[in-house]
Amino acid sequence: MKFAIAGAGYIAEIHAKALQNNGASLTTVIERFPEKACAFAEKLGAPGCYAEIEEALAQADFDALVIGTPNFLHAPQAIAALRAGKHVLVEKPMAMNSVEAQAMAEAAQQSGACLMVAHCWRFDQDVLWLRERVGQLGKIIRTKGYGVHTHWGPAGWFTQQALAGGGALADMGIHALDTARFLLGDPQPVSVYAKMGTNYKDFDVDDTGVMIVEWDNGATSYIESGWWQPHSDGPEAATQVYGTRGFGRLFPTRLELPNPQTEQVEVEESGFAFPRVEHCPQEMYDAQMAYFIDCINRGTTPVPGAQEGLVNMKVVDAAYQSSKTRKVVEIA
Repeated sequence: MKFAIAGAGYIAEIHAKALQNNGASLTTVIERFPEKACAFAEKLGAPGCYAEIEEALAQADFDALVIGTPNFLHAPQAIAALRAGKHVLVEKPMAMNSVEAQAMAEAAQQSGACLMVAHCWRFDQDVLWLRERVGQLGKIIRTKGYGVHTHWGPAGWFTQQALAGGGALADMGIHALDTARFLLGDPQPVSVYAKMGTNYKDFDVDDTGVMIVEWDNGATSYIESGWWQPHSDGPEAATQVYGTRGFGRLFPTRLELPNPQTEQVEVEESGFAFPRVEHCPQEMYDAQMAYFIDCINRGTTPVPGAQEGLVNMKVVDAAYQSSKTRKVVEIA
């Protein structure tokens, strides 16, 4: 199977390693700055480098495209590739907004090609461990999660609304959002209340946020997002799950289950180390890529795919609207 990568930055290199670790062939790099494209292609041993997606689609030989470009390019690059019959793995956030995300979903449906959204924490060993055991906690009442950078934040296009669509919520909070939804079994959102702000740097996007999401299964998720924060109660994607029969959490990952006979709280440890050497390990991205390749080979719809990415974008849109209007926003 032959792959192209759009982008030549940090996340593109992570995906390139995942392709290599899964035995896939990288034939093409697409990057609008030619000097970066060719240097990246040479480094990875890819024979072709192109400035634009249209040029690559017309001249290069590949079966699937991995998109790791700035957010404003996600929809146009994905739609062009899907219409050409190419399978697509697109970085989060799926698009600038839910309107673009819907157009991507429609392009995938019409073409029959796979469209997967890189919500990578669904492939993490700790998250999967808790997902398998969340039923032991009874009915889930609420979750609490974090998508926060402390004493650090990105620069460049990440901080420009015209290129990113949003700030810390779109960049980091969406990790916590999707992790909570995955642990809850992918319910549908009912309403969102959020308060966003820009408090630490001079950006035209948010660097601070709090969001409350009500789900159609009765659970409520509280999510913090931020860059340059002085403190966070948990690392990226850390999520706590409160049920009627117990408590579960990520990072450190464990269950706490009261024993009704002894009236003692019994702790089931995951056995995974915390803190990790690398909080976002390469193995997580390798597992994500392996799943994407398997979906292509089997002709199955990826999860997280177009619909999961679209739901997340609807929540993000509602959060920004809620913060602006200072009102709860209902999601149809």
